[in-house]
Amino acid sequence: MSNKGQELEQWGEGIISGRDRSPLAFVMRRILGVFAILFRFIAIFRVRNYRTGRSEQADFASMVVSVGNLTMGGTGKTPVVEKLSHELSQRGRKVAILSRGYKSKALKKPQEWPGITPDEAYDIMPKVVSDHEQNYLKPPYSGDEPYMLAKNLPGVAVLVGKDRVKSATFALNHLDTDTFVLDDGMQYLKLKHKFEIVLIDQNAPFGTEALIPRGTLREPPQHLRRADLIIITKCKEPTSDQLLARIRKYNPTAGLVQCRHEAVELENLFSGKREPLSYLDGKHVSAISGIAVPMHFENLLKKHGADILFHKSFPDHHNFVQKEIDRFMERSLRRDAKLVVTTEKDAVRFLKPTELDTPVYFLRIEIKILSGQEDWDRAMEIICGGEHKEPVDYSAERILQGL
Repeated sequence: MSNKGQELEQWGEGIISGRDRSPLAFVMRRILGVFAILFRFIAIFRVRNYRTGRSEQADFASMVVSVGNLTMGGTGKTPVVEKLSHELSQRGRKVAILSRGYKSKALKKPQEWPGITPDEAYDIMPKVVSDHEQNYLKPPYSGDEPYMLAKNLPGVAVLVGKDRVKSATFALNHLDTDTFVLDDGMQYLKLKHKFEIVLIDQNAPFGTEALIPRGTLREPPQHLRRADLIIITKCKEPTSDQLLARIRKYNPTAGLVQCRHEAVELENLFSGKREPLSYLDGKHVSAISGIAVPMHFENLLKKHGADILFHKSFPDHHNFVQKEIDRFMERSLRRDAKLVVTTEKDAVRFLKPTELDTPVYFLRIEIKILSGQEDWDRAMEIICGGEHKEPVDYSAERILQGL
């Protein structure tokens, strides 16, 4: 993204968040508020049309698990998708993750696949980042999260494409898949969800409380009633009774899990050498990231004793260029940083510096469940077919109530 693009994005964020108190920002919020009212009605009727059959929805016999959220970005979906997919795979399921592949490049030509001609590939093949045995695509073409998931999940297929019905059809016909994990799938309704997992960030549970484009909500908070399992992420402390009461007001029956994202180790980006988190203790560190909530990353480093000299943050999914990396590394050397640390997601897009004078590591993150382990285990049993999902839990019935 160009500097002008970054400035425009920051200006828009200032308007939406309310940080920008200028007269122009006030007028813009009023205008965007009118469009948000329109967006609310569109979101409600769109969901209703799919749930009542007015809009066509693909319904596969295989299990389809959606992992999503009500707000735009920043709830920590990827580590949850990784934990979910790993556990389902360990339980014997043949899992395929279906991702949109945000900001991934189009392939110059379709991938070759046994039994599929090049002409057919245009129509029926998604981008195959990995099948259940090997990885095929590099980050520019897969997207950063799909590449990271494929790298960390041997035995799990990762498919990328905006048309996730096409991705699912390919996985059924060519990868012998029996379980789909729909990454960021709550708003993708062309494929029927059999189990709905919705994530809520404890620090900003309903974003700015306003809908797009005035705020960061993709759907009204009442649509939380579609969830079969609600996961409160990034918990710094026990969730307040007020937030729990509000969640239960919207959805009294779903399972409820509270978790936090925990660092587990450091890995050298270029040598693969791994270090324990104690390696950070007392060291001068320079940090670089391009994620939705950079302060969460910085707080994790501080928690493990890092002395952060400076933290250069870019917009989410930022594509680093060589000049930015080299300038950052030169500054790190001048400040006498003992190591550079980035996020696992950013490591996918991090270019090798022209001069590698300071070692570069990324922080490996996993989900730790703090409460609700029983609800998580029950969800796994339902998804794997070992426990009956009572009709009262069906999201299709809940969404039609009170809309």
